[in-house]
Amino acid sequence: MSVPSVKLSNGYNIPIIGLGTWQSPPGEVDRAVRDAIDAGYRQLDCAFGYGNENEVGNAIQAKIAEGTVKREDLFITSKLWNTYHEPQHVRMCVEMSLKNLKLDYLDLYLIHWPHSFKYSGAENFPKNEDGSIIYDYTDYLDTWGALEALVDEGLIRSIGVSNFNSEQLDRVYTNSRIKPVMNQVECHPYLNQSRLIEFARARNIAITAYSPLGSPNRPWAQPGDPQLMEDPKIVAIANKYNKSPAQILIRYQVQRGVVVIPKSTTKSRIESNFDVFGFELTEEDVTTIDGFDCNGRLVPLLRDASHPYYPFSIPF
Repeated sequence: MSVPSVKLSNGYNIPIIGLGTWQSPPGEVDRAVRDAIDAGYRQLDCAFGYGNENEVGNAIQAKIAEGTVKREDLFITSKLWNTYHEPQHVRMCVEMSLKNLKLDYLDLYLIHWPHSFKYSGAENFPKNEDGSIIYDYTDYLDTWGALEALVDEGLIRSIGVSNFNSEQLDRVYTNSRIKPVMNQVECHPYLNQSRLIEFARARNIAITAYSPLGSPNRPWAQPGDPQLMEDPKIVAIANKYNKSPAQILIRYQVQRGVVVIPKSTTKSRIESNFDVFGFELTEEDVTTIDGFDCNGRLVPLLRDASHPYYPFSIPF
């Protein structure tokens, strides 16, 4: 089936649903990507920092080799990890992702976080003796300039950011030659990002929602934390349409025009998460779901709150 897409400001189209690969374990992500491509997914969301791009690349190449898809059918996103923000290190990270994914170019490349860590070779989380992160303070505008050069060279087709707040996003937009096409952020009914979405759209910047199901498997979840997919109001809406709560949460983002990247390694869920185009939520349903918003950020990254570029210290 043909999946709806969102047109980016530079003319490229990104499928509105993709497969997220954060926390997809080695040994499982290869199969998940193959299952997703078989189910009709054409967008894959990756990152160097996830540590599993090599397996994702194996799956992509297997599906191309067997004729299921061509490279140009796929939209592949990756992200610059925090230790590679210094301009002289940006190309290194891009080239490692390209090598792992076995690709000649990336469709979209994002700065994963606005704040950076000290470059330390293969160490993604360089630490002081007390266990604290060794920070770097490279201005992300300098990082952005290095990415613009890689667009010129054809290694990357589109560039954007991830986890940037409104002020940081506007700073990149205002001071760039090649404008950001995307801001990928945590987005679900507890944190529906309506203000950031409106802010971005005024600048022709699209939004991708990560953790759209409320990140139930996040490592730091505590017993008793609210479970979005178990909320009675979400369950009631799901029952009304004979759909799963996950399908309702994904459909919610699709109807907002927000790109959404649910993560699963289970074949049945991968297929189910994609099956959201045969029904439409009513205005009343959407209003109910909008009412969940409570600035309920599930990935607050408080560890890095002291960094001057920490993104979550302003309202949006």
